[in-house]
Amino acid sequence: MSNTFGYIRVSSKDQNEARQLAALAEYEIPRSRLFIDKQSGKDFERPAYRRLLKRLKSEDVLFVKSIDRLGRNYNEILEQWRVLTKQIGADVVVIDMPLLDTRTRGDDLTGTFIADLVLQILSYVAQTERENIRQRQAEGIAAAKARGVRFGREKKPLPEGFRETVVKWREKEITCQQALERLGVSRSYFFNQIKQLDL
Repeated sequence: MSNTFGYIRVSSKDQNEARQLAALAEYEIPRSRLFIDKQSGKDFERPAYRRLLKRLKSEDVLFVKSIDRLGRNYNEILEQWRVLTKQIGADVVVIDMPLLDTRTRGDDLTGTFIADLVLQILSYVAQTERENIRQRQAEGIAAAKARGVRFGREKKPLPEGFRETVVKWREKEITCQQALERLGVSRSYFFNQIKQLDL
């Protein structure tokens, strides 16, 4: 006999899972089979998700409100989808996206085939979008550099009297410690500037 399960994820401890609980409520999933993680979706190393995997059996049905509640990384989602539907043999229903429902449909086309296809397309779109974002960022940086925009931390001006103090230190009129105190700088800054300015 198959059981229904629900999985909920919010990104942090202060986010509220009420919206997801409300979406899952109509499927009458017992509280003991609702699994909630309060952490990032960057990977699947989440305690409640791991417990869920141990409980799921073949022909059980897992409900999730939306695909991003399962995870953020589509490559990892594809792998977990394979674990859930092929390895364990459970069905997955993504409430916000009816095409991501692996239960068999009446027209004899299996839901798993359609859902796998949709997930592959979503994965491709997500990957393409990541590449487009990287390209737009690179183009934006190149255009900004061409306009003379400088990136990185702005260089601090040399402390007043830096060169003269270096000369006095080299000529042993003052000690290194006195030079540092006079300029109000750290030892590493002092020697880095000497090296960069080739003093």
